Parts: sequence; structure tokens; C-alpha cells
Amino acid sequence: MVSLKNWDNKTWLSSKDYIKSFSKFLIKNSNLNSKSEILDIGCGRGKISGNLYNELKLISKPTGIDIVDHKDKDKRIRFKKSNGLNFLDKNKKFFDLILIKQTIHLLKIREIKKLIKLCKKYLKPNGVIMVLTLDPYKNEIPTFKLMNSKLKKSLNRDKKIIALLEKNNKISKTKKFIYKVKILKSKYLQMINDRYISILLEFDLNQIENGVNEINSNFKKRIIFKDKLQCIIISRNV
Repeated sequence: MVSLKNWDNKTWLSSKDYIKSFSKFLIKNSNLNSKSEILDIGCGRGKISGNLYNELKLISKPTGIDIVDHKDKDKRIRFKKSNGLNFLDKNKKFFDLILIKQTIHLLKIREIKKLIKLCKKYLKPNGVIMVLTLDPYKNEIPTFKLMNSKLKKSLNRDKKIIALLEKNNKISKTKKFIYKVKILKSKYLQMINDRYISILLEFDLNQIENGVNEINSNFKKRIIFKDKLQCIIISRNV
């Protein structure tokens, strides 16, 4: 799996307002309570699951797994350095919520099928899997030309993944999470340099530099857009 070290590091994704807003979305669209068991696949620094621990006054710490063991990970989660498939192959615990936020596109189709099958195996009767991807139809992520081309290809694959999930699973509902982002252009340029999104990982330094210059020319000092996610909610029974 591709390693993303900066996706949730000092961006709007790590802001208290975003985390609070997203946590509220998760609680509203699930059956969580203080006794709930939560698994966050691709948790990053675990700030979202950590916030859920506080919001719900959870008895048990959420379990967060990621292939990168960040030094500044949230202490309110039980962290395991692993990927979803390896973890669930050895798992014996059942969960009320399995969260897969903006990571499923990094897997091959056969891996996605196996992952969802394993997730359903370890769901409690009223539990749900929540799979979130960038909205592939009305995305507003600020891009430069080459980045936009890569993003379109990635979003087209997301459409296929969503179609696969809807075909092979019992979908209880589909929701959208929308967060209005206001960010200084200088900060967003630093995020580009840090390759905060997976489509930037294969770009060389010259391509990144050209992209930064392009965004610097095309956007105002303050960038405003809507970060839109599509959420597929899957129950245990097919």
C-alpha cells in the first residue's frame, strides 16, 4: 500500500473544527454509544477516532491501524502498525463501526473485495462499515494541470469501486460529507510540496515545482472550496 505521511498533518484534515464536524457525521449515521467498539483502517494519526473516544465517552479505546507509525499519533486510540487485510486475518474482535476513510483507492480490486468480506465477518449485528472516498462527481480540490489529470483518473477508479461496493454488498445508505475549506494559498502550496494526497506521490521535484508555480498564478491569496466526500454505508448481511 502507498505510504502517505502528510495527509492529516497540519492541514484542514487535522483541524479541530474538521475533526469535530466529521465525528458528528459519523455519530449521526451509525448506532454508536459508549459501549461501541470502533476500528479505523488507515487511521493516520488517529485524531478522528480519538475524538470519538471523547465525544461518546467510550469504555474501550478505538483500534486504529496504519502502515505508518507516527510519533505524534493520538494516545486515545489503541494503535496497531498493520494494513487492513493482515490485521483482520488475525483478528478475533467484533466492531460496531469499521471506518475506511480515503484509503480504499490505494488497494487493488481483489484486495478491496477481500477487505470488505473480512470487515463484514467482524461486524456486530447492528454494526456498519463506512467507506469514504472523494466525491467522484463534484470534486473541488484545487489542482494544477498535471495534478488534475491524475485526479480525474483516480476519481474514475473511485466510481468503479463505489459501483463494486454497491453491487456486492447490502448498502443501507449513501451519504455525503461536505466541509468548507478556507486556507491560505501559502499553506496549500506547502501541502502540495509535502504531497498530501496520493496522486502527488509519483511526481518528481520538477513537476511539483511547476505545479506550485501554476497554483500560485491561478489562485488568490486565500483559497476557498468544499471538500466533498461520498460515504457508502454497508451492513453485515449481504
